[in-house]
Amino acid sequence: MDFRALATVVAVLVTGVVPVTAGASVNTQRAAPVATPCPKAKAPKVLRSPRPTPPPSVAEHRVVGGDALATPGLVVPPQAPTPPKVTATSWVVADLDTGEVLGGCGPHEYATPASVQKLLLAATMLPRLDPTEVVTVTREDLDIAPGSSAVGLLPGGRYRVKTLWLGLLLQSGNEAANALARLGGGPDGVAGGVRAMNEQARRLGALQTHAVTPSGLDAAGQFTSAYDLALIARACFADPTFRTYVRTERTRIPAQKALGAKGFEIQNNNQLIYRYPGALGGKTGFTDYARHTYVGAAERNGRRLVVTLLGAEPQPLRGWEQGAALLDWGFGLPRDVSVGRLVEPGEFDAAPSPTPQVDAVPPVNVTTSATVGDTPGAGMYVALAVGAVAITLAVVVARRGRSGQRR
Repeated sequence: MDFRALATVVAVLVTGVVPVTAGASVNTQRAAPVATPCPKAKAPKVLRSPRPTPPPSVAEHRVVGGDALATPGLVVPPQAPTPPKVTATSWVVADLDTGEVLGGCGPHEYATPASVQKLLLAATMLPRLDPTEVVTVTREDLDIAPGSSAVGLLPGGRYRVKTLWLGLLLQSGNEAANALARLGGGPDGVAGGVRAMNEQARRLGALQTHAVTPSGLDAAGQFTSAYDLALIARACFADPTFRTYVRTERTRIPAQKALGAKGFEIQNNNQLIYRYPGALGGKTGFTDYARHTYVGAAERNGRRLVVTLLGAEPQPLRGWEQGAALLDWGFGLPRDVSVGRLVEPGEFDAAPSPTPQVDAVPPVNVTTSATVGDTPGAGMYVALAVGAVAITLAVVVARRGRSGQRR
């Protein structure tokens, strides 16, 4: 190759990347696309505790279900009508049967779950526990935050497992959650139950979900996302026993004669089942950190949709009303549109291991668009190409020098 031509190639490659000064790193990271704002309803300001700090974002987790879901903003099908304004910070509408995601706002944004986490408990423990078995509630089961939701179970009281499930799903009983996690957790009790919940979340593909309490009461490090909740809800609604429980309007907690306690009635606190045609049920939640959270499902014209929402305020619309508005929006979309999909249970179990890093390549002072653990970004490949050409140039120069000495 002609020496001047080779030098020109090197110059073009170098200047085509970015001007470099001594001690400066090359930054080829592309600007992130601007997120489309979600339609927001104006909510009154409330005094609340600071939001917990979420774990670091993992790029692979944000694209579960499709690349389009990796946005903090709105994602809807082309030409879809604008979704209703809600106060929820994130939400997803999906088809329970096909698994298609119809739209969402920040589908993979971390948020705290509150009592909708009880759905993960149900997805984990319903297959493990015999609903007809009579069990004894312990004093430790009643170790819940003062003023938090409870069914009214008594320590030493004997109840069917079915009664515990109804207390959990109708009245959001936190003591029922503790008892069910303990019963299904094996020798480790509640801790074993929570561990099983996290294993189930992984199996379902809910990679952004981490449970610390079985009830959803706030705890450090406890998070989920609207997309993950849709995965969990889909698993729950696939269980006919679950569908029966969440459609139950009222039931009786039996008397405990040995304890001198009378029986009493409880009612389902999910207003969707009373006020929304075709409602299949769901779960409400609230804590000071999480604010209002909601999962609801309904059927219309043979189509079953689920809505999940996190971080909502109850004005101008309550959580279930925001869910109902989003369900209406989803039912209004054609059946063949989507922005992603709900992954299938076990889909990640057979996933190949990440490609190991090649230690023989020396580190390069380049910032690229790839995150740690990803394949190299474009900047890395350009840097390696420049290095290769530079080495070739040096060899040519050396040969020409030796050739001149022979003359």
